[in-house]
Amino acid sequence: MSGPAPLSAVTGLPVVAMVGGGQLARMTHQAAIALGQSLRVLSAGAEESAALVTADVRIGDHTDLDALRELADGATVVTFDHEHVPTEHLRALEEAGHRVAPGPAALVHAQDKLVLREALAAAGEPQPAWVRASTVHGVTAFADEVGWPVVLKTPRGGYDGKGVFVVHGPDEVADLLERHGTLLVEERVPMLRELSAQVARSPFGQVAVWPVVETVQRDGVCAEVVAPAPGLSDELAAAAQELAVRIADRFGVVGMLAVELFETADGVLVNELAMRPHNSGHWTIEGSRTSQFEQHLRAVLDYPLGSTAMTAPVAVMANVLGGAASSPDWDGPGLDERIHHLMAHWPDVKLHWYGKSQRPGRKLGHLTALGDDVAEVRARAVAAARYLADGVVDPAFAFEYDH
Repeated sequence: MSGPAPLSAVTGLPVVAMVGGGQLARMTHQAAIALGQSLRVLSAGAEESAALVTADVRIGDHTDLDALRELADGATVVTFDHEHVPTEHLRALEEAGHRVAPGPAALVHAQDKLVLREALAAAGEPQPAWVRASTVHGVTAFADEVGWPVVLKTPRGGYDGKGVFVVHGPDEVADLLERHGTLLVEERVPMLRELSAQVARSPFGQVAVWPVVETVQRDGVCAEVVAPAPGLSDELAAAAQELAVRIADRFGVVGMLAVELFETADGVLVNELAMRPHNSGHWTIEGSRTSQFEQHLRAVLDYPLGSTAMTAPVAVMANVLGGAASSPDWDGPGLDERIHHLMAHWPDVKLHWYGKSQRPGRKLGHLTALGDDVAEVRARAVAAARYLADGVVDPAFAFEYDH
């Protein structure tokens, strides 16, 4: 007996194949449904966020070229919910005639921090002072110029604060070099705050930009995003957007690009890039006419891009990170009860739960609030997220549990 017909044969529409089965793929799948798209996902396991909800799931590892070839077979385009696919595998897919968006020549700038730093230097774009180092002397010579502490980063593989080390003197350097080899060494930037500028770019160069946002990090993990960035001048916002567009054009990005920025007293500096939907753009699901997930699909399929106008003056996204309520000894209200209370007491706050098993520190979901006043909107979003994570009720939003 033959199996079911390919979804593209049923719908008559293209198939987008996404490497990675995490929450970014899950939310891209949700956007794909409205467009009639058939999102195919390569997931490391059947329990991953996207695999739980997507019909066309291939189980396999992103480092396995055969699994990538199977994913790409019959798909219109291959794209990503993370950047960890070996560059040589992506070149092999292109050589076999598969379309990859963004392609390996672009994606390597998000995969390898040293490649990014060299490319930005060649383009004359603003970035922290940096050096490549494989010896203690190389690190200390640089630190003697810019001052201690300095920041050491693994060129590949780091995310959410992993692979980033702040060192205060030579004694802390040798062990890191022995464990990781060549490292990127950067000055510790005297930043005012962190920003993110997102742009979508189609294969033929159409671009769409969103308002520049402020991102709030805790322990290297994004905790909040405020759109637009409060108090950011029109001039600096425009400069950050133009910088993101220049980078997208120069590197030939297709799809979403997030440019993570340090704001300093003198302007902005490029920290890192992500060439996929990004945590700093989750607010766009409710807060923008076109979400980053729909826009990514439009861009990789070369559809005309959608409006990025905001649906409210202010949008705040708060991540739900596994806290006290994720601990094995938690004896408070269960997840379903907490969601019930959340919906009752914050009816205008939108919840996105990722379907992950709960553990402390893990990104479990996010909440988005809209409104007119930054402080009020932020308070609602953060209080709701804290309640889901820790079972703690902010006194400003006090309510009693119904047991």
